[in-house]
Amino acid sequence: MQDNPVNITSTIVKTFVWSRNIRLFHWLNVLSVLLLIVIGSVIYFGKDLGISTEGKILLKTIHVCVGYVFAANLIFRIILGFIGKGYERWGQTLPFNKVFKQELADFKKDKNKTFKGHSPLGKLMVGALMLSLSIQMISGLVIAGTDIYYPPFGQYFASSIAQDKSQVALIKPYSKENVDADAYKEMRNVRKPFITAHVYSFYFLLLLIPLHILAVFFAERREKHSIVSSMIHGFKYLPKDK
Repeated sequence: MQDNPVNITSTIVKTFVWSRNIRLFHWLNVLSVLLLIVIGSVIYFGKDLGISTEGKILLKTIHVCVGYVFAANLIFRIILGFIGKGYERWGQTLPFNKVFKQELADFKKDKNKTFKGHSPLGKLMVGALMLSLSIQMISGLVIAGTDIYYPPFGQYFASSIAQDKSQVALIKPYSKENVDADAYKEMRNVRKPFITAHVYSFYFLLLLIPLHILAVFFAERREKHSIVSSMIHGFKYLPKDK
């Protein structure tokens, strides 16, 4: 379905756009991502900050627990994109529907066109953010399993490096007890591409987040249709077709 632009010379009306589900996802995602960035940065510079092994394990545990909230919220949004209504659906949110190229061409011709949902550039930004967030989620869950042996993959990796498979519970983060050195080395090699993906998608997020904020700021100044506040109460003030 095409998100038809609205004539900006029309009467302004209060229009409901963003559902409670979308708003809940958005702000929970903002909070969890910010916490993950802060905690992850402290872990990354742990040596320079003089953090002890026990402190690093605690930080990683907190990071993983926040990561579970982030992952559950993201999975909720992904599912909602297929079963939700209106602007919850991916067809209205991502730049992959059949009419997107035409929407983008129309937007290039007239930058003053107003869209009820996301503009074509907004859809591109959402697509980039969702890709980066999904990579962070998948790689983070694998790293949690190889680093501090947390679910959903922790039990598998702990078992894979155990000398005595009946004593997997003895395997703890940063401990060599019941750990087969060769198996441990092989496990760390398996995790390397996930570390790489996690780090570079993190850098990509650090680029996307300020771009997203700036884009919203300039769009708000140009359109003056309550773009920011609409993600709080769900309503935009949009021109009504004559």
